[in-house]
Amino acid sequence: MPFSNMQQQGFENRIAELIAKDWNRPVQYTWFPQRRGFARMTLKQNECDVIIGVPSNYELAATTQPYYRSSYVFVTRRDRHMELRSLDDPRLHHFRIGVQIIGNDHVNAPPAHALAKRGIIDNVIGYPVYDPHNNIVDAVARGDVDVAVVWGPQAAWSAKSQRVALDLVPVSPQIDLPFLPFVFDISMGVRRGDTALKEKLDEEIARRRPDIEKILDDYGVPRV
Repeated sequence: MPFSNMQQQGFENRIAELIAKDWNRPVQYTWFPQRRGFARMTLKQNECDVIIGVPSNYELAATTQPYYRSSYVFVTRRDRHMELRSLDDPRLHHFRIGVQIIGNDHVNAPPAHALAKRGIIDNVIGYPVYDPHNNIVDAVARGDVDVAVVWGPQAAWSAKSQRVALDLVPVSPQIDLPFLPFVFDISMGVRRGDTALKEKLDEEIARRRPDIEKILDDYGVPRV
């Protein structure tokens, strides 16, 4: 969550259902761990036809027009009044910082790369990006870390259930030079060459954009 789960409670589930209803088709899910080989073992093996959420520049699929754009955010406790906005804030050299680690092979997400470039290493704590409990946000609420840098939709969803108020501020700069983005367009992905399905989805996204925006609002997905 908030993307999807087997109880079909996520915003990607609701968007899939919206499209399927328009097309008078049932939704059938193929579940596979989102790690190396994800697209190869699903789309390319014809186990599914669409991945509801992929970066728009995803090289392993043909992607639709974006249906939302979100950002990594700084997550802090509101009662600490930290007003943290920039990766260049000198306080980051001293704060305990939570960052997301991608996959079993511990590939670094953009925040880890950006902090390492600034020599901020020893005070960084890694949390799995695919943790269903979003423990990285819990850690901020408990005070285990001073700040976490989290993908916006995950941060907003987990912040809603905390007992203390949290501030979520988009990371600045949006692109850490020479080219390390913190803002991503999110599209749907289909098999390369499946032009007909891609075009049909593009039309559906354009037509249903207000309804998709409403679903994203229901889950507190931050957009930039």
